[in-house]
Amino acid sequence: MSNSSELNWFKSSYSGSQGDDCVEVAHVSGVVHVRDSKATDGPQLVVRTVAWRDFVGRVER
Repeated sequence: MSNSSELNWFKSSYSGSQGDDCVEVAHVSGVVHVRDSKATDGPQLVVRTVAWRDFVGRVER
């Protein structure tokens, strides 16, 4: 697993300008890391890229 500080984290373009209640994601080596933007040192969810695409596709529908 990659060191969190080495990942290129980004927020969704749908995130509010206030930065409240957002998640950040980082893609690397076939996996997606997900974290709370307010607790960047907290726990992360790590899922395979395929699973992340499936999840996002279902949310969009």
